Amino acid sequence: MLNYKSLGFKAGLEIHQQIDSHKLFCKCPSITNKREAPDLTIKRKLRAVAGLSGQKDIAALHEQQKDRTFHYEFYNDCNCLVELDESPAEKLNKEALEIALQLSLLLNAKIVPKIKVMRKIVIDGSNVSGFQRTALIAKDGKIKTSRGIVKIPTIFLEEEAAKKIKVSGKEVTYRLDRLGIPLVEIGTSPDIQDPEHAKETAEIIGTILRAAKVRRGLGTIRQDVNLSIKNSPRMEIKGFQDLKSIPKIIEYEVSRLLKEKTKQPEVRKAEPNLTTSFLRPLPGEARIYPETDVSEIETKHLMKKIKIPELITERSLVLEKQFNLQPELAKEIIEKKINFGSLVKKYPRISPKFIAQIIIEMPKELKTRFNIKYNFTLSEFENALELANDHNLQKEAVSDILIKMANGKKINPEGYRQLSFAEIEQEIKKIFQSNPSLTPNAAMGIIMKKYSGKINPKEVYDFIKKMQ
Repeated sequence: MLNYKSLGFKAGLEIHQQIDSHKLFCKCPSITNKREAPDLTIKRKLRAVAGLSGQKDIAALHEQQKDRTFHYEFYNDCNCLVELDESPAEKLNKEALEIALQLSLLLNAKIVPKIKVMRKIVIDGSNVSGFQRTALIAKDGKIKTSRGIVKIPTIFLEEEAAKKIKVSGKEVTYRLDRLGIPLVEIGTSPDIQDPEHAKETAEIIGTILRAAKVRRGLGTIRQDVNLSIKNSPRMEIKGFQDLKSIPKIIEYEVSRLLKEKTKQPEVRKAEPNLTTSFLRPLPGEARIYPETDVSEIETKHLMKKIKIPELITERSLVLEKQFNLQPELAKEIIEKKINFGSLVKKYPRISPKFIAQIIIEMPKELKTRFNIKYNFTLSEFENALELANDHNLQKEAVSDILIKMANGKKINPEGYRQLSFAEIEQEIKKIFQSNPSLTPNAAMGIIMKKYSGKINPKEVYDFIKKMQ
């Protein structure tokens, strides 16, 4: 077991979250995951240029030495000349800026008086222009964790990179659908004390992000970890998609530093086996210079319009108390933006707890037990809830309905009619008449096999016990 304190362990996070709006410097919609053939493909080679300091960045020079040729796939419905670097950037997306300012306030940060867009030299091919536009919007934020305060010195608003599709020798293909989507970058101080603390910090920031209008789904949020130990330079580890992997990757990287004694700061990639591999030298300030095509933005008047959204944790607490729900159920309902109150009102014969179980827990259970991977729509859930409400259905019957929906089978509402207690009473008497030595559990098993979902198990079992 590593003693992170004695190792002089220091770590900070960089969280990159896509904002749910059109692109940052043009009006193109944020449509991603294109599959069809592109409308246009262009080819470029990129070279390092000097930044504001007059120096060329070490990471940019490293990429230039690879002498790669980049192919960019362009789509008419989500790209324009701005992404191709054939037209100047348009005005900064006002909606994206307002969302980023909301997030900054939720992170207890101070908004800068003027927002100035800068260019950050990036010649790994992820941007056609050879630079990424970025702007500092807030600083000196902080969040509370179980291990104390974690400071957030900077919050940036910037444009997302293009997506790498394939590499063949020195030929690299990127897709431009993702390029230019608004992205908020949140950087913490090296206040993180150990791997589990890193995971907790990422989770807290992630919860705050979901309070605002951000994109959801795979690839819309990424975490980078910056870490070091005594007598070792800083390492930046990129490529985290799953928060659960953060502790183990940090543990492996610290073990690697203890063995290999790396001398230079590096950017490293998180691999699927939780180890890391070298990407490039760690970039410095030499890669920054001003963006002359975008005007400065004063924030004083803009801040009067900004409303701070309510955190998911606060909304889930209200839901929890109002409907007596378990905390995790309430949190997921809020995160999925389900109007739970209207469902409770619409289906009064179903308990709020059972409604929550149907829409949150049952799909997970079907995936675990039957390997059914299906994204139920709200309309499909409502169809199941309507049957449950009309026929007073039990869990087994609702589960069966969802299985049929997932498999595309027709559902016959009459097949889910609840048996009256008189009907089931006669059936139980017949079972014991044919086999008087049956235990209550054995009799219950016979009944459930035949009438699962059409009876109330507790009522039936209590009746069986009374008959013994």
